[in-house]
Amino acid sequence: MNPNFELPKIGELPVLASIDSICKFEKVPTLVTENAIEGARKAADIVVNAINRHRSDGNFVLGLSTGRTPLGLYAELVRRYKAGEVSFKNVEVYSLDEFYPMGPQNPQSRNHRVYEDFLNDVDIDPQNVHFPDGTVPMSRVREYCKEYEERVRGNVDLMIMGVGELGQVGFNEPGSYFKSTTRLVQLTYNSRKTQNQFFSNPNDVPKMAITMGLETINSAKSIVLMMWGEDKAAIARDLIEGEVTESHPATSLQGHPNIQVIIDEPAAQELTRVKEPWLIAPPAEWTSKLIRKAVIWLCNVVNKPILKLTFQDYINNSLSDLLERVGTYDQVNIKVFNDIQHIISGWPGGKPNADDSTRPVPSTPYPKRVLLFSPHPDDDVISMGGTFNRLIEQGHDVHVAYETSGNVAVNDDVVLQNIDTAREMGFGHLGDLFDEIRDIIASKVPGVPEPRELLNFKGAIRRAEARAACRSIGLNDRTNAHFLDLPFYETGGIKKGSLSDKDIEIVKELMQRLKPHQIYAAGDLADPHGTHRVCIEAVLRAFDELKDEDWAKECHIWLYRGAWQEWDLSVADMAVPLSPEEMIRKRHAIFRHLSQKDIVPFPGEDSREFWQRAEDRMQATAHLFDKIGLPEYQAIEMFVKLL
Repeated sequence: MNPNFELPKIGELPVLASIDSICKFEKVPTLVTENAIEGARKAADIVVNAINRHRSDGNFVLGLSTGRTPLGLYAELVRRYKAGEVSFKNVEVYSLDEFYPMGPQNPQSRNHRVYEDFLNDVDIDPQNVHFPDGTVPMSRVREYCKEYEERVRGNVDLMIMGVGELGQVGFNEPGSYFKSTTRLVQLTYNSRKTQNQFFSNPNDVPKMAITMGLETINSAKSIVLMMWGEDKAAIARDLIEGEVTESHPATSLQGHPNIQVIIDEPAAQELTRVKEPWLIAPPAEWTSKLIRKAVIWLCNVVNKPILKLTFQDYINNSLSDLLERVGTYDQVNIKVFNDIQHIISGWPGGKPNADDSTRPVPSTPYPKRVLLFSPHPDDDVISMGGTFNRLIEQGHDVHVAYETSGNVAVNDDVVLQNIDTAREMGFGHLGDLFDEIRDIIASKVPGVPEPRELLNFKGAIRRAEARAACRSIGLNDRTNAHFLDLPFYETGGIKKGSLSDKDIEIVKELMQRLKPHQIYAAGDLADPHGTHRVCIEAVLRAFDELKDEDWAKECHIWLYRGAWQEWDLSVADMAVPLSPEEMIRKRHAIFRHLSQKDIVPFPGEDSREFWQRAEDRMQATAHLFDKIGLPEYQAIEMFVKLL
């Protein structure tokens, strides 16, 4: 099994679509790869070929950026160097940006991370590595930036870069002047929040940075720009198909004469070729889900429910091919209406003694053993708390497995408050412990993993909250809640380790012990810190190794999404409607996670609390069902059937 989990495909770009028809929408050359791993390989091809073709007397000059986006490329370049396919002896490197003030030895510095992720493992001459100097005195910064600009402007042979969710390139924030050059910039609140993932404490994130300007970047002889994941879909659309605007600095690159954009399929989902491929060319095949996607899109375009769509609606909106190859407009309407209606189910574990021919879940066996994997100790109730509760109430043997401790997402003050509460209840011996933990917190060093003793307290808080949430929805928290504490997560810092055989064995052991009929797992890849992606890979790899066991042949995997997104209706295989009372019960279960309420250290770009995100998402889904002519519900949770 490919360990890099991807979204289920709902339709392919037709092979007959010409590059000219695609370019009618896309303003920069764009390669869409199946996943980020394949995308990194394509980017590495460009880098390696460019270095190996370089024949001038001087060094090949490579521009580098940091962050999550280039990590796969750097790993692939290291692999190719070790395989003897490329040498970096005659390569000179210039980095895009650096925090200010910050020294190169600081673990959070851009300098340190590029060395750690790439340069330490290749044969580059240290004299050929150049980073903006974050230690330059403020009195010299302007002069220093001018010197750095003179060295890089027009001299970079190939610039490698990613794009921020708001269209930032380097630290060129929205509103940056297109003719800007290397300079000291003030980081916006949003950019500092994004950088939280690399710091133990949000207050440690620098407020300034030195960055190449937009004109500096555009002076590079060639550019490779990469974007991976659903959270980059909106900016990918703006960069590739949108108008040039200073509110999205990356769009300034549309005018570059030699740029290659490489994105994976999740990042491409808002492009016309993926979202509305029928606008480009007739698809090779009108699959059931592609038909559903097209009809839902048409409903939104003409603002009508499914059963009121007319022949003229289809003809006027580039869907005549659908009618010619699938059926008349009224036949298509009925087909899609029934298709969506059949995914609605109040029985997520299957309804006993019922005709299940059109239901998403078979009626037997009943009751089922259900295993719900939750990446963090709150994803279960945030994402599918209503369905979780429904499965319990309908008599199924439900178990929840919390894959990680979630310890780094607990504020230090919360630890002290919990210890103080116990002390006030009469456990006097905790007085000394309170002072001890307070001293440990005070001695923390930015960028260094948190002390294990402190992390143990934070993990205990998350476990207690998860147990409380389980009790609130009727689950036995002593027998049916399992805390896996997967090792990849336990680094003590925001940066996590790689998935290992030890992680897989822990997941396998639980699966073999429970032998579930149903597995629910988080398929939400927009998690800004990547834990969800690693956790779904752990589940899928473990299941793949067990797939030949008798129980696994009868087990089905259902994917839910987390606090950031909901499944698109065009790909959903089950929709579980919730009553107003069930939604309130779900909210109360989320409230049990007190350490995550109001003061979440790493919330991503969305300022809403998790319960607000969940309710807004569920109610928006219910509104969509109502808008296209299906029954109106208070809220809906949706799932995709993977296996």
